[in-house]
Amino acid sequence: MNIKSENMAKVQIVDLAAHYNAIKNEIDEAVMRVLSSGYFVLGPNVKSFEGELSAYLGVKHVVSCANGTDAITLSLMSLGIKQGDEVITPSHSFFATSESIALVGATPVFVDIKEDDFNIDIEKIEALINKKTKAIIPVHIYGQPCNIDKIVEIAKKHNLFIVEDCAQAIGAKLNNKCVGTFGDIGTLSFFPTKNLGAFGDGGAVITNNDELAAKLRQLRVHGSSVRYVHDVIGLNSRLDEIQAAILSVQLKYLNQWNEKRLEAALYYNELFEGFEQVTTPVIKPDRKHIFHQYTIKTKNRNLLCEKLKERNIESIIYYPIPIHQQKAFSHLNQNYDLPVTEKISKEILSLPIYPEITKDIQQYVVKNVKEILS
Repeated sequence: MNIKSENMAKVQIVDLAAHYNAIKNEIDEAVMRVLSSGYFVLGPNVKSFEGELSAYLGVKHVVSCANGTDAITLSLMSLGIKQGDEVITPSHSFFATSESIALVGATPVFVDIKEDDFNIDIEKIEALINKKTKAIIPVHIYGQPCNIDKIVEIAKKHNLFIVEDCAQAIGAKLNNKCVGTFGDIGTLSFFPTKNLGAFGDGGAVITNNDELAAKLRQLRVHGSSVRYVHDVIGLNSRLDEIQAAILSVQLKYLNQWNEKRLEAALYYNELFEGFEQVTTPVIKPDRKHIFHQYTIKTKNRNLLCEKLKERNIESIIYYPIPIHQQKAFSHLNQNYDLPVTEKISKEILSLPIYPEITKDIQQYVVKNVKEILS
């Protein structure tokens, strides 16, 4: 290792400043063009970015919005999901996935996950389907695609909608097809820490369905297709021109950044090889994992997290309390059988990973993990 530990500065889970500085001039020029134009909401930059992202993903329509939570909410609204309906989704996800279901009046029905890749367990889905079930929201967690092709088969069999939560998985692929393009709708988040992150909030909905795209564009501006004419109740959920311009610049580098994340993940795996106290992430065959997070498992997770913090190394627990155990959903009174979700919530820890991370930093992180757990 080239950098002495006593001279190592704080190791961040993601270094957004380094990310910006790598393409600073392009970003600054894009922002200044927007400021000089005087056009700040749903203008030419939004239209251009939506077209560029559509081409990148191989999808017919991209409808940008204010954030990833709104993307899911707008999707459910466009599909007519409402009070009395049920939507099947994993409990192991960010709260927004299930929150959006509740916001449209429907009920989230939580399903367990697989222990190897933390994604939805497709073998547990059909047992939860009943006459109230209207949709499934699978989550491509940490950047690895779930078995979305098999979920499509289940949805077709039971006449259900699919909304793919791709907040952590932009550019991830199953059999060379981008996630978000398998179901009826896919949703994206451009929160700054995402693989494609804005300099603030942002999101998008993607679909190949012309009718759904038209509904989504209407819903994102207060249910209006013509100014001051409101056919339905919608949201105020628009992507700013500045954010669209920034995202357009960064989209050009997304594949390169995703490859660097993969390289970093593989190097972590190499460094941890033979260290039995840590289980490293798997990469399933026929899938392109973009490693939004590098998430390990260890029986001594809480100790490791605490000691890393003392050593000025950031790590994050995604997610310490499963959604079905959150107070906000205590009123559901459902008898959950989610043993894997509950087990891994006590064992998982995400370590620093981002395109600009160096091997020296990774060596330092692993060195400290091994010292703490040995």
